[in-house]
Amino acid sequence: MLVLNLLFRNLWRNKGRSLLTLLGLVVAILAFGLLSTVVGAWYAGAEGASNARLITRNAISLVFPLPLSHADRIRQVDGVSEISWANWFGGIYKEPRNFFPQFAIKAESYLALYPEYLLSDGERQAFLKDRRGAVIGRKIAQTHGLEVGDMMTLKGTVYPGNWEFQVRGIYDGRQSSTDTAQMFFHWEYLNEEAKRRALPRATNTTGVFIVQIGEPARAAEISLAIDALFRNSAYETLSETEKAFQLGFVAMTEAIVFAIQVVSYVVILIILAVMANTMAMTSRERTSEYATLKALGFSPRFVAGLITGESLLLAVIGGVTGALLTFPAAAAFVGSIGTLFPVFEVSRDTTLAQIGLAVLVGLIAAAVPAVRSARIRIVEGLRAV
Repeated sequence: MLVLNLLFRNLWRNKGRSLLTLLGLVVAILAFGLLSTVVGAWYAGAEGASNARLITRNAISLVFPLPLSHADRIRQVDGVSEISWANWFGGIYKEPRNFFPQFAIKAESYLALYPEYLLSDGERQAFLKDRRGAVIGRKIAQTHGLEVGDMMTLKGTVYPGNWEFQVRGIYDGRQSSTDTAQMFFHWEYLNEEAKRRALPRATNTTGVFIVQIGEPARAAEISLAIDALFRNSAYETLSETEKAFQLGFVAMTEAIVFAIQVVSYVVILIILAVMANTMAMTSRERTSEYATLKALGFSPRFVAGLITGESLLLAVIGGVTGALLTFPAAAAFVGSIGTLFPVFEVSRDTTLAQIGLAVLVGLIAAAVPAVRSARIRIVEGLRAV
């Protein structure tokens, strides 16, 4: 307790320098936490994907649709237990910045394949009965102030025109990592309107098939079997696990993700340099004090421990403060960007990394000054002014 009290007193002997160093450390740890959370949000879709679901799309590109007739043939493949389909819509709600994914789905089978989307029985039945009904995630409802029964009008981009829907349900996620920033409506509604509006590319076609398999270990085998059905046809397919499908989107922006990760560690390196300078100045100012302690019989290890302890104390205070501030900062950040990141939460691993890096910065920053002070000769130290 006496040593801890001494460390606290030493820490605040030069209040201005200590406060500025502490502020820099807090900002650096906070920035690292936010940037790491952004990277985690990029991979959230893949992390929440199931190995028991396959995604089958056009082998050329996701842009090209597949005929709905593929569904019956895929259903006959050994290992396939259920199948549904979904089609990207790409509409605009009020303003382009109000982006969230919208999918036309085969409602009953699709919802059965995604038990992580929690919807009350009443809302589920209301949605299934209403051809123009829609289900939205809780995050969309909160962001745009929507409730069950409200009307929504989307301006089509892929499918031109204004499309009207009535909110029949708001789903929650089974886990905090479940994406609740999506909108689902009936594929039949899209198909009928496409025929009426003379949009042939959307008639009796879909973007992807979602295939439920009974044995995830056979995912590769079943994927190859599905693709073999349509080889050398006009609509060849590419099947992969849902996680691999999601990671394909992440790979398109991998350079951005890598740049964010690099920046997050550069911030830590900068504060490490600041901390090292602070500890070097501190030890140099107290050279005569450390020499006096050694003259009184204290060991070089004790002197080095004082410097290391002071650096660690400063680092821990800054690291814990920065880690705690990350939570409200993340909440404010996600509130300002709406539904851009469906899942944006500070993970336990990020918090541990923040504190661990703070401790590491404290240890490295103190290393050289501690060794130098421990090795100083008493006579030379007492000569210091």
